[in-house]
Order: sequence, then structure tokens, then C-alpha cells
Amino acid sequence: MSFHPIKLDKVRNFKYGMKAINLIEKKYGKAIMEIDGIEDGKITMEDYANLIWAGLAHEDPELTPEKVMDLVDEYSSIKKVAQVMWKALNDVFKADEEGEAETKNE
Repeated sequence: MSFHPIKLDKVRNFKYGMKAINLIEKKYGKAIMEIDGIEDGKITMEDYANLIWAGLAHEDPELTPEKVMDLVDEYSSIKKVAQVMWKALNDVFKADEEGEAETKNE
């Protein structure tokens, strides 16, 4: 699993492992792929804040979705942060799919 840096108040690193995915699923009460808009990127700003928060929480236990909104507004833009967030999330699931393909081919 790799880290995906984003410059906000300081350089922070997205990391979507099992803990981050679990945070998201607990927040929504359903599997991540069942969240409305997750597959097509048509999600609300609250959803973006929740997804960003889950990916950054490993470095900052005091971080909240509300604080994420403040950090994005003050230090960056939703476009820039969302690009890095989607790359980090997609890399996790891409890696899983590649692993499944390798396992099936063995």
C-alpha cells in the first residue's frame, strides 16, 4: 500500500488500507462500493470530506471531516485534493484486482 501526499497546512499522506476503508464503511453503515456516487464520482461535499478524512486520519487522530473542509478551503482546492484522493482510493482497489487476477492465473 502506498502513500499519496497532498499539501494542506502541511504535507499529509492519503493511505487507504483496511482501517481507512473500515472508517468509511462504519460512517455510512454499508460497504464502500455501495455508497451512492462512489463508482461514478458523483458525491456530495460531505461525502468528499468523509472520504478525505478517512484517508488522512492515520496521521492525525484529531482530524475530523469538518476540519478537512477547513483545511481544503484554506490551503488547497477540492479539485486538487479530490484528484489525489481518487488516485489513492483507485490504487487500492486496482492493486486488489491485480492480485486477484494473479491468483486466478496461478
